[in-house]
Amino acid sequence: MDFIKKPMEIENKSMEIIAPHLEGLNLNEEETKVYSRMIHAAGDVEYAPIIRLHPEAIAAGKEAIKKGCNIYTDVEMVRTGINKRKLATFGGEVFCRVADPEIAKEAKEKGITRSMAAMQSFGKDLDGAIIAVGNAPTALFEVLRMVEEEHLRPALIVGIPVGFVGAADSKEALAKNTLVPYVTVEGTKGGSPIAASVINAIMYIIDNERV
Repeated sequence: MDFIKKPMEIENKSMEIIAPHLEGLNLNEEETKVYSRMIHAAGDVEYAPIIRLHPEAIAAGKEAIKKGCNIYTDVEMVRTGINKRKLATFGGEVFCRVADPEIAKEAKEKGITRSMAAMQSFGKDLDGAIIAVGNAPTALFEVLRMVEEEHLRPALIVGIPVGFVGAADSKEALAKNTLVPYVTVEGTKGGSPIAASVINAIMYIIDNERV
């Protein structure tokens, strides 16, 4: 059986297949790269018309990463999907506390999800950081509450939780916020690989060298 074996050739061919589905969306070069990586991670061209980027999202993400910002995720799958070696070249790290025993204890005591408790625990560390949510709508709702009520100001929120309960509503709330730049998608689609792909795309826009 004849098939493509070289990673870069596979990626380049994937981008060729994706490109026609982005026509007519009036995307600039950087937006095209973000859209393409999201669609590539999903293996689903139906993402093209439902991706939503705040006008300042990519610029805000680039600036934060170049300053060495940290990234805070709702679940380990998002943390795992982010190219941590690449992020380290800019001085940043990725943090996820959802599996910490103290977070589980706190969540049980408060009657909330562990993802919510984890986001609460980061507190002021979220100021100037990038938040990536790929699984838990409750985590995204909590971050938006902290932005509005506690006046936290992350540099960028990548909010792409997946599912049928709360996911679409949380992403709609994110898209309506006027305080923090965001990347999201409409409806029930999403997931950890998609959220991680946004971070990786922004890093590769800054520096395309593979690490």
